[in-house]
Amino acid sequence: MELAINNSDKTLSVSDAIFGRDFSEDLVHQVVVAYRNAGRSGTKAQKTRSEVRGTTKKSKKQKGGGARHGALTAPIFVGGGVTFAAKPRSFAQKVNRKMYRAAMASILSELNRQGRISVVDSLEIEAPKTKGLITMLKDLGTGRRPLLVTEDATENLYLSARNLPYVEVRDVQGLDPVTLVGADSVVFTSDAVKKIEEWLA
Repeated sequence: MELAINNSDKTLSVSDAIFGRDFSEDLVHQVVVAYRNAGRSGTKAQKTRSEVRGTTKKSKKQKGGGARHGALTAPIFVGGGVTFAAKPRSFAQKVNRKMYRAAMASILSELNRQGRISVVDSLEIEAPKTKGLITMLKDLGTGRRPLLVTEDATENLYLSARNLPYVEVRDVQGLDPVTLVGADSVVFTSDAVKKIEEWLA
């Protein structure tokens, strides 16, 4: 498979297994959910009636006072415990390496099929100026939420994109399925594409 390089007559030869495979919605969904869950802290905690501070002595006589109640730490009272109290837990889901790489290749293939991938020789910026990056993105015709992927993102590129709220800059090591799925378009450098092929091969 050949990918056209923007503003050039050259093309880049890429693997069909990475940029031309069938889309697996179930696999991509599983990997995206697992990736997002891995970022959850899982530290929410509430107290049961046995953990709430306060006496467990019966609050009033059994008879003659209306409703019959025991301790004021019961869940029906303000300040009492929680019936099914949340406890700290891990939301992590196991996704093996083969599944993760297959999902990444599936996402890349679908982006390529939809014409949302662009390849350029370089994304170098001479100075950390937001205006320069905006001009570059207009020339490339990216959407509102572009993702710029380089082999090793330079500091100038990061600083130029910092003030643009919907522009993401990643190097190949920092690429993840959630960022790929959420991007309107993805701009790769030629070196980044080669490195991704080595990673997902």
